[in-house]
Formats: sequence, structure tokens, C-alpha cells
Amino acid sequence: MIRFLIRTAIMLLANAIGLIVASLVVSGISITGLSFVVAVIVFTVIEALADPLLSRMAEKSVPALRGGVALIATFIGLLITTLVSSGLSITGGAKTWILGTLIVWLAALLAGLILPIFLVKKAVDKRND
Repeated sequence: MIRFLIRTAIMLLANAIGLIVASLVVSGISITGLSFVVAVIVFTVIEALADPLLSRMAEKSVPALRGGVALIATFIGLLITTLVSSGLSITGGAKTWILGTLIVWLAALLAGLILPIFLVKKAVDKRND
């Protein structure tokens, strides 16, 4: 249970960082105040549900698609989040959506790799003291 909570917290933080980076880099993406928290939660839930579903579909139907599953899940997460939440807004054409998807995916991936190192190190240091 503790591992699940830690993984969930890291995923939420990583996705928040990904959305913030995308909003800073891509002019057509904006995030707003407190509703951003709702947007991060919605985005994370959608992505967490879409990724395994898309992975199973890719394994059965198109094995070559497996590499792009995370990008597709990120795009679906962005699309649904913009539809149901006022915390994330994406305006512009296909270029904004593609660039936003790539940046959110990459920033969240990097944050998801780096955050556990800092969190685990801090927990180990605290436990050793």
C-alpha cells in the first residue's frame, strides 16, 4: 500500500511538472490556479487508465505500436483534461497539440525518473538519523 501511494504521488508530481513545463514552453498551453490541481488529478487518472488499456491493445493488434503507447496516453489525457477541466487550456492547431504532448510526456518521464531518487534519498537519510 505504501509503494502504491508513493508511486501515485510521484506520478502526480511528475505530471504536474510536465504540464507546467509545457505551459512555459508552448504558447498555446495555459494552466490556471487552483483548478490546475484538478487538471493534474484528471490528467493522471486518465493517463493511468489509458496506458494499460492501450498497451494491451497494442500487444494484441499492432506490436510495433507499443513504443508510442505512452505518447498516445499522454495525448488522450491532455484531450480529456481540457474537455472536463478549466485548469488546462490548449489553444492552437495540431502543432500545439503535438508539441504539447511531446513536452508533457518528456518532462513527466524525466521527473518520474528523477523524483524517486530525491525522495528515496531523503527518506533513507531521515531513517539513518
